[in-house]
Amino acid sequence: MAEERENLTWELFGSASRELAQEVAADGFVPDLILSIARGGLFVAGALGYALDVKNLHVMNVEFYTGVDQRLDLPVMLPPVPNVVDLTHKKVLVADDVADTGATLKLVRDFCADHVADVRCAVVYEKPASTVKCEYVWKRTDRWINFPWSVLPPVVERAGQVLDA
Repeated sequence: MAEERENLTWELFGSASRELAQEVAADGFVPDLILSIARGGLFVAGALGYALDVKNLHVMNVEFYTGVDQRLDLPVMLPPVPNVVDLTHKKVLVADDVADTGATLKLVRDFCADHVADVRCAVVYEKPASTVKCEYVWKRTDRWINFPWSVLPPVVERAGQVLDA
């Protein structure tokens, strides 16, 4: 029997991101900027940006997962790294799709900590093993998650060969 998974559809993501934004707003947190953890956090940050009326969005590229349930020993920041001058004294909302181990969120939160006025995390999913307990979570689960943006294989290979036309 196949392992049961969380299946997030695009439609459900729309509702989830709106509910997540309402949680942030209800808490009274008004971020100056949203810092997205690429790649999955890009979708979350964009949705939160519109729902919370925050136009100042930044991206931090972090590599940790290399495949399904395969990851590097430690997450690694990839260039370009945000300029801390842009974060200084700001209230920052870090957005990602999932807090799995928490290692990626911890790396980003620690990067911000000495520069910002306040940093909080918003995720669609948080797993029990996460070392970072996010302030804003849509759903907690211990299952593997199928996200609508990553459930299908790429349509092109990195070398540029078309796979699915």
